[in-house]
Amino acid sequence: MGKKLRKMAKRLGSLWRASRQLQAGLLLFLIVLLIAIFAGVLSPYDPYFLSEDLLVAPGSENHPLGTNQMGCDILSMILHGSRASLAIGIVSALISGIIGTLLGAFAGYYGGKLDKVTSEIINIFLMIPSFFLVLIIVSIFGSNMFNVMLVIGLTSWPSNARMMRVQAMSLKERTFIKSAVVMGESRIRILFKYIIPNGLFPVIANTTMGVAKAILTEASLSFLGLGDPNIVSWGQMVFDGKAYLQTGWWISTLPGLSIMLIVIIFYMIGDGLNYALSPRLKKL
Repeated sequence: MGKKLRKMAKRLGSLWRASRQLQAGLLLFLIVLLIAIFAGVLSPYDPYFLSEDLLVAPGSENHPLGTNQMGCDILSMILHGSRASLAIGIVSALISGIIGTLLGAFAGYYGGKLDKVTSEIINIFLMIPSFFLVLIIVSIFGSNMFNVMLVIGLTSWPSNARMMRVQAMSLKERTFIKSAVVMGESRIRILFKYIIPNGLFPVIANTTMGVAKAILTEASLSFLGLGDPNIVSWGQMVFDGKAYLQTGWWISTLPGLSIMLIVIIFYMIGDGLNYALSPRLKKL
């Protein structure tokens, strides 16, 4: 157990040193995560508190980032909105990663009819514009936060499945896999002990970028009025402020900049992981 932990720590250390972009992205993500965790402490007001200060511009002593048309403090809403946006992005990406990894691994390793059926399903999902599929499902089943996370996760797995399928097809021809087969290990054990752990790294990088895509999808749904109106999220803030762009530009602009920042952070992490885990990119 101690050797495995030391080996894992050594590998994580090498990943950390491999890419400055990854280091910067992880540090920025840690800051955003701490802000989301301690939003209740950092916020000067309750995000739902309706004050008498309507449409106060940024720079006010009591409201540094201004207020919206209802008198709610924009800074407090942005801090609390980070929780919803991060939760939606991370949970959706995890659902996508788990489904894609399992389907791709089974299809690539077992092959045959299972591989053909899975490949056709992946092609069908890739042909359908995913955002319009999400839009239709959310409009039918409701736009609460759970539905949004579930729908985004269930419609964004094909890219992960395709990556894992290719990894499984390559790994099953390797000598150590064939040795495990000769030694009598079951196929399901080989799949979960050797195939998935060794082929997971490209999926991890892609799933990290999937967090950014999920946050953008939620923001797009909220901008179209299909977000969860019962929670404070950056996308919902952009939607609420779009009618006041001339008189209160900060209501939509500041949460929009927050969305842009978090998307850049996750793309930095994903791109950094892709570089750190790819020997070909390191050589280039």
